[in-house]
Formats: sequence, structure tokens, C-alpha cells
Amino acid sequence: MTLSLVDAFRTFGAKPSNRMRGLSAIAADGAMVLNCSQACFGHPSRGVLRYEDRLSRQATESKDHELLGQHLTLARDGALPIRMIVTPLPAEKSGGGSRGGFRVRPDLTGKVVKFDGDHFIIDFTRPEPFEATVAGRR
Repeated sequence: MTLSLVDAFRTFGAKPSNRMRGLSAIAADGAMVLNCSQACFGHPSRGVLRYEDRLSRQATESKDHELLGQHLTLARDGALPIRMIVTPLPAEKSGGGSRGGFRVRPDLTGKVVKFDGDHFIIDFTRPEPFEATVAGRR
């Protein structure tokens, strides 16, 4: 499903500071919501989707980047779960027209693996399904 940026953040109970270019927010449940660029994903191991980027990658310092740094610090220090929004690739990188709106991945939960004030790594995984174990009768 593709959504507007505001609707994508709203899916997780959050509101971006910038409705056109918001990078992160803290949701009502305390989770961090991160707007991810498709170009920054990798697969370091089975079952792990890694997002790796730098705050300094963007040439201009903005309120959105400053806020992202604050949110990453909160997520790292407070072990907050991270929810994923995926930004569509620009037309020139997707081989034609835009791939549509923003996508959400509610099936994945991330955690900050590294954040040094610039470089950050977040690993997303699927939560383990809850399996109720029933003690057998004797």
C-alpha cells in the first residue's frame, strides 16, 4: 500500500515535523518512526534488513536532520523500537517514473545498532511469533 508521508507516519501514531520531508517522529506508543531511503538498505545476515546512513549525507543542515539526530539518540539510549516508512526512489533512480507514494512496513521492528552522532545503523527484523505452549496433561 502506498500513502502520503503524513498518512504513513499516522499509520504508526506519529506526526512528522515537516509534511513534505519529515525524517522521523516519536509515536504515541513511544516508538521512533523513521523515514528510510531505499538506497540505504542492505542484508547483513538472514532475517535482518539493515538501514545505514549518515546525518551528514544531506548537504544542508535542517531542522528535520537535527530532529532525526535527537530521535536517534533517544532510540539508542532508551532502546526504543523503530518503525519503518520507505521513501519511493526518485524517477531518475527507478528507471522511469516515480514508484508511487510512501510504504510502511509494520511487520518489521528496528533497533539502533550504532549511532555516533552522524553515522547510524538500524537493524530491522520480524518479531518472533508468540507461541503458546500448553503443558501436557498427565
